[in-house]
Amino acid sequence: MKRSTAQFRLLLILSIMVVIGILSAQFSFRLDFTGDKRYTLSKATLDILKSLNEPVTVTAYFSKKLPPNITATKTDFKDLLVEYASRSGGNVVYEFKDPGEKEELEQEALQAGIQPVMINVREKDEIKQQKAYLGAVLKMGSQTEVIPFVQPGAAMEYALSSTIKKLSVKEKPKVALLQGHGEPSLNAMQQVRSVLSVLYDISGYTISDTAPIPTTYQSLLIIAPEDSFTTAELQRLDEYLAAGGNLLVALNRVQGDFQTSRGQPVNTGLEEWLSKKGISVEDKFIMDAQCGSVTVQQRQGFFTISTPVQFPYLPLITDFADHPITKGLERVLLPFASPVTNAISDSLIKVVVLAKTSSRANTAPANTFFDVMRNYTPADFPMSSLPLAVAVEGNITGNGNISRLVVFGDGDFAVNGEGREYQQLQPDNVSLLVNAVDWLSDDTGLNELRTKGISARPIKKELDDNKKTLIKYGNFLLPVFLIILYGFVRVQLRRRKRQQWMEQRYV
Repeated sequence: MKRSTAQFRLLLILSIMVVIGILSAQFSFRLDFTGDKRYTLSKATLDILKSLNEPVTVTAYFSKKLPPNITATKTDFKDLLVEYASRSGGNVVYEFKDPGEKEELEQEALQAGIQPVMINVREKDEIKQQKAYLGAVLKMGSQTEVIPFVQPGAAMEYALSSTIKKLSVKEKPKVALLQGHGEPSLNAMQQVRSVLSVLYDISGYTISDTAPIPTTYQSLLIIAPEDSFTTAELQRLDEYLAAGGNLLVALNRVQGDFQTSRGQPVNTGLEEWLSKKGISVEDKFIMDAQCGSVTVQQRQGFFTISTPVQFPYLPLITDFADHPITKGLERVLLPFASPVTNAISDSLIKVVVLAKTSSRANTAPANTFFDVMRNYTPADFPMSSLPLAVAVEGNITGNGNISRLVVFGDGDFAVNGEGREYQQLQPDNVSLLVNAVDWLSDDTGLNELRTKGISARPIKKELDDNKKTLIKYGNFLLPVFLIILYGFVRVQLRRRKRQQWMEQRYV
């Protein structure tokens, strides 16, 4: 009797598993408990997949026998492709190839534009370098696009969706970078240009005194101008906004010079033009206790030692608004920034403060001397949450047309520079400017994906070492403890039930 009951239960369980397997194959779904919904396709991606009118073939070139952390990247990429294939109604098909398997496959990957990367592999207590391929080729009709390297931990959904969007779009939206007032060229903004060129046709533009700014430009970028604007040029900007154009202004109202250790104001006429619209970029330096550092050469005996010194004129911003421009950002360095305030009272115009300083901040006049070696105290930072950037949307010019305007109190945060002055920017600095261009020029929502999947969540610095250790070990010991506790309680309950059954039988 007991044996037949056990067989029946086993048969029932197997039947249920078979039914679940069949149903999951037909109606697959996934529960995503991550805080940023890392494994859930965004509305932007779903809209792009829905708009596909012909198939997209994804050939992923991934090496086998990779370290576990790199193998996880391949697994995540494959999971994402499974989801794309499922939600596109069959318009996304994919295959994986290992270039290390055959020489022909390696040549195929190289010719497609996928270059190998060298990764460190530990073998028998030795670290060796191994060649690996982690890229993909996307084809749609006669068009081909390449993702040369799938960065572990990077925003894979953005890479895939933006590439598919690039394949499917017939004509890229146009974006202009203003020239003629000492602004950096496109070559001086290589990181921003590289990202924007995926979805936009970006080019330099010089304002004409006689012709209006073409409204074919989805947005006009004014980055770090140094020279004055003429009255006619400011009039062209007004006309562009009035026609529904969108404008990004990253303005240096003050300038710091490390050679002379002095600061000075910068006047271009844009500050007055902005103030007439209710936005003021003050000619003051922002100082923040939460800041970047500069390298100082110090002489000690016969040696010269380079020492990093925190410099409050390089505020490190971590307080962002919940807005598409700043979504997913963690920290942005704004060198020699100025406060951005607004006095817009029109209820039909929406103003959002995008970024603020920390709770320990201050301002300094434009004409100031930088004492790099000064020891700052909490009394030097009596101010809090000073605004550094705003996003404005609505009837800005009063003629009824809706336009958008983004103003940053710093013009250099996304500029690489050229030649010897070239500097690599941290990703969030680039994302801040690119997200702003997306918000001004694109309504697909792809900008929200750019920082998806790359969030770092370190333990807060202000916690003491004991609390950090408690959190660290609690994260992996607590689940084990709960499982053991569950097993112990279950065993006790079964033992008690067995004793009760034996007592009843004995009586």
